[in-house]
Amino acid sequence: MSLFFLLFLGLGFGLSKPVACARDIPARKLGEADDCPLNLHAFKDLIVKSNKPFPSFDSATGCQYVVQGVSMLHSEYLQTTGYFPLSQNESEICWKSFLNLMSDFMDSRIIESICRFNSSLLSDTCMNVKTRSQFEGLLSGDELEKIRISCNQSLKVDRHCKSCSESLLSVRKMYFRSTKSGNSSICDEYPFMYAGAFANRFGPMDIWTSNCLFLVDFIPVKSTRDKSAMLLGIGVGCFLGLVGAIVGVWCLLLWHKRRKARRKETSVQTETASFSGMEMVGGNKFFARFTLEEIKKATDNFSRHNIIGRGGYGNVYKGVLPDGSEVAVKRFKCFTAAWDEIFSHEVEIIASVKHVNLLALRGYCTMTVPMEGHQRIIVCELIRNGSLYDHLFGSGLMKLSWPSRKKIALGMARGLAYLHYGVQPAIIHRDVKASNVLIDETFEAKLADFGLAKFIREGSDVYSFGVVLLELLTGKKAVISVDNFETVLLADWAWCLVKEGRALETVDGSMPELGEPTEMEKYILIAVLCSHPVSYARPTMDHVVKMLENDFPVPSIPDRSSSLLTRFDSTDISSNSSGLNYSSDAADRQTFVSTNDSSVSN
Repeated sequence: MSLFFLLFLGLGFGLSKPVACARDIPARKLGEADDCPLNLHAFKDLIVKSNKPFPSFDSATGCQYVVQGVSMLHSEYLQTTGYFPLSQNESEICWKSFLNLMSDFMDSRIIESICRFNSSLLSDTCMNVKTRSQFEGLLSGDELEKIRISCNQSLKVDRHCKSCSESLLSVRKMYFRSTKSGNSSICDEYPFMYAGAFANRFGPMDIWTSNCLFLVDFIPVKSTRDKSAMLLGIGVGCFLGLVGAIVGVWCLLLWHKRRKARRKETSVQTETASFSGMEMVGGNKFFARFTLEEIKKATDNFSRHNIIGRGGYGNVYKGVLPDGSEVAVKRFKCFTAAWDEIFSHEVEIIASVKHVNLLALRGYCTMTVPMEGHQRIIVCELIRNGSLYDHLFGSGLMKLSWPSRKKIALGMARGLAYLHYGVQPAIIHRDVKASNVLIDETFEAKLADFGLAKFIREGSDVYSFGVVLLELLTGKKAVISVDNFETVLLADWAWCLVKEGRALETVDGSMPELGEPTEMEKYILIAVLCSHPVSYARPTMDHVVKMLENDFPVPSIPDRSSSLLTRFDSTDISSNSSGLNYSSDAADRQTFVSTNDSSVSN
């Protein structure tokens, strides 16, 4: 019914007056920017949708437009990868793609002839700062906090934009001054790239963020219409909509009458039958809708030899796409087609969330076939280094050192904080556990299996994060055995030791490289605070990140039920903890003695 109404309403508007376009945009050439990691398609869409005249390139104004546009693309690339510059090879490819994009609007040769820009604009570094961590290491904690506070808001409001810009200009003046002459001043844009990528919650591709930070005006210009023509169009549209509603009701009744007869027919029903090969979803060339045949070909028909994981939801297979990239293919069990529309919508939203500490989705497939039934499959990037569970409790892997555990903890926290506060609407993970924390070759944590949730408090994620953080720090599972006859929650066991002032005794004694005692104790306190049984006593994930980054002090841990302490004898807890004993002897300021008592098992 609503379909007919919208159709006829649209016809009514169309009859009233044609919509004028500012410019005709040529169709995208096949193969354009396929190997360029910059999001040129989104940049082009912003230019087109803004419906504004292009700047003149006979002065520094036009050249500065190129610098600001490139800075905006750099910021989105930094948000996705954690790197400022592109590699030499990527910069050459992206520069050609950028010139091709600009040729749709102007003579792109002017960019190189007048502005004298080349691919080095994409690969140059400033102050030898190449990564997010190097940038943050250059600034003080107070400076970073000032950027986060002033820029983490909608920059549509003038005073917010001014406050954010002033904090960034102060940092630029102190650390990032361009040493080049001429128009190329990408060094000056480093603070603004960082703010767009990590400080502002809406990201660099938001029109108000780009307008404030990069001075690129993508705010659409509203077109005007003749009032009488608009009223006429609305009247005709409403009349036709009413007729369409009547016809729609009749069609609905007819469809309902014949529904049972159609159910008796057996045929292959596939949502992807109308696609030849992979189809990009939402214009994202990194996210596709696959056919079942493509999935079978990638996994060698779901060969048992390609299984790399199993779970209650189904199996995970290793696969190879036609472009040669390796992926993980998760095949779910026992579904019907009833909720495929919701599933597809959620998957597409999740795929749009990009962060260095979140597992990237490559695509999905939904299909119903005879014999095999309904299929629901998602395709993710392949992480070869296994999960946190494998490293903590698996066999054959080297024990994690303190620097590695610290990096993993901070990565988990940043990923969850981005899901809670960096996207709209917020995403609650719902299943934070060691097996859902994947570790790449550089020991960067990547959260997997996150999804949309309604009516669930974000505090549930905080509690689960606290338990996983305790597993990471202690080397023990969430439920442990005391004296080989009683099971105790790891969070309860750690809390008891912390309340006795022996937090360091919880640290994994088999850790090959220990950290500073004060730092390890701080991480234990944060884990115990996050796993507090009372939700209001737990911090939010953005506060957890600030505490881990030394921006915020760790608050005192609120009391909990005293009945827990009665379950343990103080000496039993001490003798059963396979952690570290800390001695503060004046002659030996930091002495660690590892105790290996098998009475507390993993």
